[in-house]
Parts: sequence; structure tokens; C-alpha cells
Amino acid sequence: MPTKITLIFDNPIDPGAFESDYAELVDRARSVPGLLKMETSKVWPKEDGTATPAYRMIDLYFPDYEAANAPLGTPEAGAFFRRASELATGGMTGLFSDVEEP
Repeated sequence: MPTKITLIFDNPIDPGAFESDYAELVDRARSVPGLLKMETSKVWPKEDGTATPAYRMIDLYFPDYEAANAPLGTPEAGAFFRRASELATGGMTGLFSDVEEP
């Protein structure tokens, strides 16, 4: 069953600084071994101007759970996750999930 790793970024302290480095983070994600595809998304702002529950997400897709775990010790994955942690000034949640196909 396909597996994805999702990183959910909470609202950063400085959104402008986050955005200026985000493209580099996405490039690092592309180099993670075994990656099948990637989706990135930005949470819509609330119409009333209050903070959103999250800011951005990155979904990394792999063929299965073993393939998602395999690259975690590689230099490429290490560089990606290290940079993600540095950018996550507001916090970050990481999830491993089975992708259920309807």
C-alpha cells in the first residue's frame, strides 16, 4: 500500500523568511531517495484575519511503508528534515500514513 510522509508546518514566526527559503526546502525534498511524487500546499488564510490552524504542508509519497523508512538515514533525507526543522519556527508535525485509494 502506498505510504506518505506529511509535514505540517504551523504558522511561522516570520512568514516572509519562511517563504524565501521554502523553494530550497522543496528542492531538497525532491532528492530524497525512493520518492515517487510530492505535493506541496499552502493553507488558505481565514477571511476574518485570525491565524490558520497550519501554514503549509509537504506530502512525500513512497511505494510502501518500508520504502518510506528506507531513505531516512540517507544524507539527502537528513538534509531535508534538518532544513524543515530549521524553517519550522512555529512548530511542525510529521505523520506517516497509508494512502487509501477509493
